[in-house]
Amino acid sequence: MPGSVKLRSVKKFGQENDSYEFSDEAPQTHSLIHRSKNGKKEESAIRVGFFQLFRFASCREICMMIFGSICAIIHGSAQPLMLLVFGMLTDTFIEYDIELNELTDPEKVCVNNTIQWRNLTEDENLALNMTRSCGLLDIEYEMTNFAYYYVGIGAGVFILGYLQISLWITAAARQIQIIRKMYFRKVMRMEIGWFDCTSVGELNTRMSDDINKINDAIADQVGIFIQRFTTFVCGFLMGFAKGWKLTLVIISVSPLIGVGAGLMALFVAKLTGMELQAYAKAGAVADEVLSSVRTVAAFGGEKKEVERYDRNLVSAQRWGIRKGLIMGFFTGYMWFIIFLCYALAFWYGSSLVVDTQEYSPGTLLQVFFGVLIAALSLGQASPCLEAFAAGRGAATIIFETIERKPEIDCLSEAGYKLDKVKGDLEFHNITFHYPSRPEVKILDQLNLQVKSGETTAFVGPSGAGKSTAIQLIQRFYDPKEGMVTLDGHDIRGLNIQWLRSLIGIVEQEPVLFATSIAENIRYGRPGVSNDDIITAAKEANAYNFIMDLPQKFDTLVGEGGGQMSGGQKQRIAIARALVRNPRILLLDMATSALDNESEAVVQEALDKVRMGRTTISIAHRLSTIKNADVIVGFEHGRAVERGKHEELLDRKGVYFTLVTLQSQGDKALNQKARQEMEEAASSDPDAERKSLNRAGSYRASLRASLHQRSRSQLSNVVPELSVAIAGELGPRSYSETHSGLPDDDSEEVEPAPVARILKYNAPEWPYMLFGSFGAAVNGGVNPVYALLFSQILATFSMPDPVEQRREINGICLFFVVVGLVSFFTQMLQGYAFSKSGELLTRRLRCLGFQAMLGQEIAWFDDHRNSPGALTTRLATDASQVQGATGSQIGMIVNSLTNIGVAIIISFYFSWKLTLVILCFLPFLALSGGFQAKMLTGFAKQDKEAMEAAGQISGEALNNIRTIAGLGKERNFVEMFEAQLEAPYQAALKKANVYGACYGFAQCVVFMANSASYRFGGYLVYREGLHFSFVFRVISAIVTSGTALGRASSYTPDYAKAKISAARFFQLLDHIPKISVYSDEGDKWDNFKGDIKFIDCKFTYPSRPDIQVLNGLSVSVRPGQTLAFVGSSGCGKSTSVQLLERFYDPNNGRVLIDGRESTRVNVAFLRSKIGIVSQEPILFDCSIAENIRYGDNQRHLSMDDVIAAAKKAQLHDFVMSLPEKYDTNVGSQGSQLSRGQKQRIAIARAIIRDPKILLLDEATSALDTESEKTVQEALDKAREGRTCIVIAHRLSTIQNSDIIAVMSRGYVIEKGTHDYLMSLKSAYYKLVTTGAPIS
Repeated sequence: MPGSVKLRSVKKFGQENDSYEFSDEAPQTHSLIHRSKNGKKEESAIRVGFFQLFRFASCREICMMIFGSICAIIHGSAQPLMLLVFGMLTDTFIEYDIELNELTDPEKVCVNNTIQWRNLTEDENLALNMTRSCGLLDIEYEMTNFAYYYVGIGAGVFILGYLQISLWITAAARQIQIIRKMYFRKVMRMEIGWFDCTSVGELNTRMSDDINKINDAIADQVGIFIQRFTTFVCGFLMGFAKGWKLTLVIISVSPLIGVGAGLMALFVAKLTGMELQAYAKAGAVADEVLSSVRTVAAFGGEKKEVERYDRNLVSAQRWGIRKGLIMGFFTGYMWFIIFLCYALAFWYGSSLVVDTQEYSPGTLLQVFFGVLIAALSLGQASPCLEAFAAGRGAATIIFETIERKPEIDCLSEAGYKLDKVKGDLEFHNITFHYPSRPEVKILDQLNLQVKSGETTAFVGPSGAGKSTAIQLIQRFYDPKEGMVTLDGHDIRGLNIQWLRSLIGIVEQEPVLFATSIAENIRYGRPGVSNDDIITAAKEANAYNFIMDLPQKFDTLVGEGGGQMSGGQKQRIAIARALVRNPRILLLDMATSALDNESEAVVQEALDKVRMGRTTISIAHRLSTIKNADVIVGFEHGRAVERGKHEELLDRKGVYFTLVTLQSQGDKALNQKARQEMEEAASSDPDAERKSLNRAGSYRASLRASLHQRSRSQLSNVVPELSVAIAGELGPRSYSETHSGLPDDDSEEVEPAPVARILKYNAPEWPYMLFGSFGAAVNGGVNPVYALLFSQILATFSMPDPVEQRREINGICLFFVVVGLVSFFTQMLQGYAFSKSGELLTRRLRCLGFQAMLGQEIAWFDDHRNSPGALTTRLATDASQVQGATGSQIGMIVNSLTNIGVAIIISFYFSWKLTLVILCFLPFLALSGGFQAKMLTGFAKQDKEAMEAAGQISGEALNNIRTIAGLGKERNFVEMFEAQLEAPYQAALKKANVYGACYGFAQCVVFMANSASYRFGGYLVYREGLHFSFVFRVISAIVTSGTALGRASSYTPDYAKAKISAARFFQLLDHIPKISVYSDEGDKWDNFKGDIKFIDCKFTYPSRPDIQVLNGLSVSVRPGQTLAFVGSSGCGKSTSVQLLERFYDPNNGRVLIDGRESTRVNVAFLRSKIGIVSQEPILFDCSIAENIRYGDNQRHLSMDDVIAAAKKAQLHDFVMSLPEKYDTNVGSQGSQLSRGQKQRIAIARAIIRDPKILLLDEATSALDTESEKTVQEALDKAREGRTCIVIAHRLSTIQNSDIIAVMSRGYVIEKGTHDYLMSLKSAYYKLVTTGAPIS
């Protein structure tokens, strides 16, 4: 029984991955593919043997798979079986034809069913060996029999195909269901440290893609592989059994094809690499330019950059064209070899038939097609192997996760539950590193007590370990040394779910789940009544705003709580924490993300609920900490001080620095501290500085942390003025602004019309014409093959041997000619279309890049237009568009000529038969298309079905900390498993549909053959049609039909191309609000540089809820210097950006020389402004090039460059470099120190000879030495120009004409240095405390 043997061969290849031994050419190409795909994971890919993929199969599934395999084996032997019938059928036709030919001779006659000479006796005829029978062959009857055979095989194939596919898919669906459940269950049990080391994105891909890969490896692909492998074995067996000589001859040619395929794969991989490398240069340019788009815009370098980008695209284009040519060459070569193979086989085979009479013509066909089919099935089986390899690679990680034991298992039942909890927490000698960063010590021998019922505040710079301490209390991590105790019990001995149920936590950015408000609060405690929810909401000050919403508690909060404002989210989160009625309340920066008004409300709520609970609060806002019972100061992972507010202020340690640095009074610098400071300042200004510098070590880190943690509430400089300006946005206004923003990245785009894509490709029409010509010739090859093939069959019934030989040789020669033609036209097609496609890609990239640089700056703030996203869009979208033009047109032309020629040939030879077969053509095309689709798989539908489950798993994994804190892992696992039911049912349904389709696709060829040969027999008998015409018509249409189907399905690029093109056109059609390329707007000659801001209001389009400028009014006359000071985020840099017209104000006006900025020509305005910013951005070219960048309107000589460099105190330093002005500054100026970069930037601004000079913290990043030099350069540059300075060091702005102190987006005081000092207000306080104005 050969079946079992075959299965074992599959098993063998599964266990050891030395692939499989049955063919000389496939393994190399396969292992190539394997290596390139899993280059990184080579070791990991092999750890799961093929048969281990089925470890979750139950008995029932195993039976299904075994039965499915048996069906596949029988199905695989159907095609070779059909060849037996086909051979007999051919022989019958030829017999009949010879008989007809004999009887056309008037001398011969049919007597007693033998052909005899008319005028000879029976014995004489016998002596002449006239024994050929006649009159016995009823061709119609024979054909009917063969038709029944065909129908029988077809029906068998349909049933087998259906069973084989549906059984395998059903079995796989069940196993995948189990794997999904187990995987998600295991992931939800993992400790938080595991999530730190595994990115959520990666887990999400594993949940979807990797499990789908396993699915592909254990589903229908196995059945198809077994079937194709059986066909391969049976085909060769048949070849050797029926005629070993011919089989060997054909096999001897096959290495040539294998070598061709291998080389092609090699070259294509190499050339693709080269093309990508070449594009990488251009991509780097694009990335560099888009990351520093503000600099490019400020210096008007858009046109220059587009040219530079285009120059770099040329080499990528060259490699692309080479790749097309080489692919064309190899495809041509393969076709050429195949046709040579045909010629050889028919020439040698016909000599075996005619000369030695070893084979009948039928045998010749059986052997030839047997080997051909075997080779084809082997080729089609190899994609399955890829799927198996991919599946094993994916399974490795998934199975390892399923087997992993979590270090802290949150679903375990183990551990004590205390009867009575007091709430004393203590940290004993704790040392801790995060598992994701084992080299950084976060907590270092931390000792700390938190008494029950007290409020303890943790303060300290960011990274000091405050939040970490809180996470240890929740047991998200276990410390490496030491222990955390609750009422004297080590928390590692307690039950985790119980421990976490005691704790309520409110985080800085609270996570809400995408359900209603009531449900979100209910997450705090399962089975909580509605009254409890309302009570909790009242306690959290959330009740009133909830009742104002139209749907009250049933209002949906949106994905991640997106429909709620910060203050509302925060209060819902507090209600959720309160509904647990927790013993321990952890507040991690619970109010930091709020504006003042909401903060007050939330703070009030928190003060209400702290009573009688152990509370730990982390905050940077002192107002929130001031009234804590104990304040603990953290530094470098230790608790360095503890005490009350007053005591700690006296200690002048961590806490004191924090207070002073915040320089935002809010009455927190209460009277006592302020008096002290003023006394110190008046008696000895330096004393104050000294005390501050003691803590200076982390003043930097503190400032950083303040920036980072206080993103939106930007602290106020002046205590008296802490009026809340940005009130809390009401729910309604907020949700409107929100829904106005397009949802998520995947905006739906209508696919672009092909006509428009072609319009961009118009200049390449000659290439496209030649390519189409090549494609047309290639399309005609298939039907020509049918013509030659049937012609050969016709020769076998010729009576004259010499004539016969000559005919056969002619046909074989013709095969060679067709091969040669095909070789050249394939090359032509490949070259012409790659040329037109690459030129189109380059043109689109250029246009796209130009369009990007023409957008207003606000466009770049949108996260969808980040430099990374834009560069990928240039790289991929532009190259995908060519899928809709060149190669696509080639495909269409090819298919059309193929079908066209086939139909013309067929109608010419027999219109009746053609009409019969044409009925089957749509089905044939469908079947061809379906099979090609089979190869690519149906992964897309599966993905859609998984969407709902994916949403749950995505939400769960993104917010795993919140879920763990609430102890809600089980709920999410249950929700996920409930969502898996639908995709599972869909998969079962798909198994049946898919199986039926597959069976139909497989059997339609048999049915078409049965009908057409039966009708052909009728025509041959009744209408004297020559039998070779029957073969001609049938093979022409059948081959072209399946080819058509394949072509139609091998065009997934086409849909992709249209979408990519649409995205591209969207970009090209997007009209920027502030256009750089337009010539509209005022220009005037005597530009003075008189600037007025009149009541400007502004919010950044990407953050519409934060008012940045709030009625800014300030003016500066030509030649004056205006200095802005103020805390970070008060709108200083924003005002500069309005002047540059990166943005336009929402209300109010900016006047330049008395004209409104919105009416001035953008390029003209920017050409009058020079800017030096804090972190100057230099481009990756020489120093001279960087300086020249200052003025892109005219060509600058070297003398101009040197003059500018001298003014910027740069010349001497440059001359000391080996390559002087040709020194490359490295990417983003990385080869230079900050001071050097800064001076190049100044030279760049000077060379423009601007009327207005903007210095945005131009010296803040420098050490004292460089600062001096740079400052001198700046003072020189300021002469005779209007200048706006933004600075943090007061020394740099003391001699400005006007100093404007800004806060919260407007100017609170302005005047000269002396005038402001005499006011003794904000400015005075800044100068005397000496704190940096952050």
